[in-house]
Amino acid sequence: MADVANASTLHMNCEKFPTCQPAPFSTDPEAVQERENCDYTQKLSYEMARNGEAPRRPRVYADGIYDLFHQGHARQLMQAKNIFPNVYLIVGICNDELTHRMKGRTAMTERERYEGVRHCRYVDEIIPDAPWTLTEEFIIAHKIDFVAHDDIPYTGVGVNDIYGWLKAKDMFVATERTQGVSTSDIVARIVKDYDLYVRRNLARGYSAKELNVSFLSEKKFRLQNKMDELKDRGRREFTKVKDDIITKWEEKSREFIDAFLLLFGRDRLNHFWNESRDKLIQALSPPDSPGGSVNGDSNDEDDEILFEDVDLTGTRDIPLEVDMHMEQSAPTRHSCQKVIENGTVSPPSSENEQSCTAYLSEGDEIDGSDVNKSNSLKKKRVKFAF
Repeated sequence: MADVANASTLHMNCEKFPTCQPAPFSTDPEAVQERENCDYTQKLSYEMARNGEAPRRPRVYADGIYDLFHQGHARQLMQAKNIFPNVYLIVGICNDELTHRMKGRTAMTERERYEGVRHCRYVDEIIPDAPWTLTEEFIIAHKIDFVAHDDIPYTGVGVNDIYGWLKAKDMFVATERTQGVSTSDIVARIVKDYDLYVRRNLARGYSAKELNVSFLSEKKFRLQNKMDELKDRGRREFTKVKDDIITKWEEKSREFIDAFLLLFGRDRLNHFWNESRDKLIQALSPPDSPGGSVNGDSNDEDDEILFEDVDLTGTRDIPLEVDMHMEQSAPTRHSCQKVIENGTVSPPSSENEQSCTAYLSEGDEIDGSDVNKSNSLKKKRVKFAF
């Protein structure tokens, strides 16, 4: 009972919070008064309690170790609380000596386990130093109507199921275990990540002696902590630099886009295409023949006859001898220049004909008159009608 007294001093005085208090121990005045007010001579059946026809509050008992109190324990107590209407839930917890002897070592002390359960809102009363196997004397002393536990058989000294006799008297109600969570599972996680938890506690100020680790192990764990700290710092710096680069890029992106559009915008591309097309056409176009067309025929529109210093004031009866030269006035145009080289007059071949001497290129024609072809530029005699 000394441990129970010490357990009550673990937390602040809850008398100043009358609407929210932990469950009392079985020796506390509140629990004693509740037990004395219960008329245990009125026996309750399962059907009566289930249908809400009980003349008094049903007193349901649940027991366990409740080491590392977790949600599986809380769900078990919630089921026991709600198994009947208006249940008064009593929870028995075994002490350390009995638990270590029957089940093994616990992570929490008995006082810590008592306090963990009595602060659960489903609990109305705590029985410390609960027995491993229930007896009829214990049931009568605490005026228990039903015992709530999971339906898995638990062996004891000389018995295969310590709850068998309660099941025979119809005083047992079954609860369901929560799958995936148990105290053993939590301990297995801690053992699996032992180094991680040791390093964490060393970083929080625990000594190697308190954690029961050797000197070399302590140095190894502290070095690992320092390396992790450096990694975290480098990761933070890298993230900061990356964010700065992204911010600067966003600030300069508009300038980059404007410069790109200036160099490769639609107007610039159209201008570049037009220049390239003109150059390409000029490069692919062949130069014109300086002496005439490809077919050897002169172009009447491109050629023009230039007459210089020709005196035609004489009578039409006098023929004139004229030197005529073909000149190129442009890369694609030809001109013929008549030059009077001498004043000799040859007899006319007919009444309306004059003769002249012309220098013509191969294949040219003048005013529809035929020009004798030759391979080089030479004199040709041509007849003109004036």
